[in-house]
Amino acid sequence: MFSLQTIFGSGKQFYALLNEAADGAYDAAQALHQMMKATDRQPALDAFKLARQRERAVSDKIGKALVESFITPIEREDIESLGSALYKIPKQIEKFADRYSLATRHLESIDFAPRAAMLQQAAEVVRDMVRELPRLDIDRMTALNEKLRAIENEADRLMLELYRDIYSGRLDAQQMFLLKEFFEILEKAIDRCREAGVVVYQIVLKNS
Repeated sequence: MFSLQTIFGSGKQFYALLNEAADGAYDAAQALHQMMKATDRQPALDAFKLARQRERAVSDKIGKALVESFITPIEREDIESLGSALYKIPKQIEKFADRYSLATRHLESIDFAPRAAMLQQAAEVVRDMVRELPRLDIDRMTALNEKLRAIENEADRLMLELYRDIYSGRLDAQQMFLLKEFFEILEKAIDRCREAGVVVYQIVLKNS
């Protein structure tokens, strides 16, 4: 039996759950950056698996709350879209960490830290955007959206530098393959952040 508070409440629990999802995405990105900065780079995958489990649990809670709540603070489809977009960020990060753990000895000379730092920055902006969502402040959200776009543009520029390294002739075939694969996974993670940011920005545009 649903309580009146559940049925007719303000729906603040949705913002809390979305914040939790955004925090989980940021924590995963931060863990990856820390791992890439470590001198030994021995991958400890527990942090990524926990982040993914946390994100899955939040996703389930959002789905349950959508079923049980009569009123939502923003459209249900928007809540679902944002929850799904946030879920994909730690999923992509865990993909990098899992594969990296299998290829560590082949990647010792590759510095992933700068791009991992950009991923962390992107996830931080997404976290800020989700926290600002209840205010529906279009000016603030526009500034954050532009910041996220700038990070994405810089990531694209670094990808061009990567391809120059790949085709420089100084790498063997295996290194070329691994370098391309792992940097594309990182690029995809940044894209996932950008996608989540676009969802937030569109929600604010629609409701402001």
